[in-house]
Amino acid sequence: MISVLGENYFVDLDEIEKFLDMDELETPISGSTEMRINIIKFELVKMLLETILTEQEAMDEQLGLKKNLNVSIPFRLAFNTLLNKKLINHY
Repeated sequence: MISVLGENYFVDLDEIEKFLDMDELETPISGSTEMRINIIKFELVKMLLETILTEQEAMDEQLGLKKNLNVSIPFRLAFNTLLNKKLINHY
């Protein structure tokens, strides 16, 4: 497990699926196997995850979450957004 900002985080795929699912708004039809997703949420989550997964800055793990100024503003914004929506969690 690789530590990120002093903690071990993971992408919660089940929470992402629940977050994107639009079928909760309607009554389910018996035998229906299709899933409807909110395309705007999908594209935003995709972009936020891509930002986090492609961060290239070398980080000093000793600094912790609040004092780490080496990460970019897009990384911070994406990380905080996904953490707030509980789409990424820590162990």
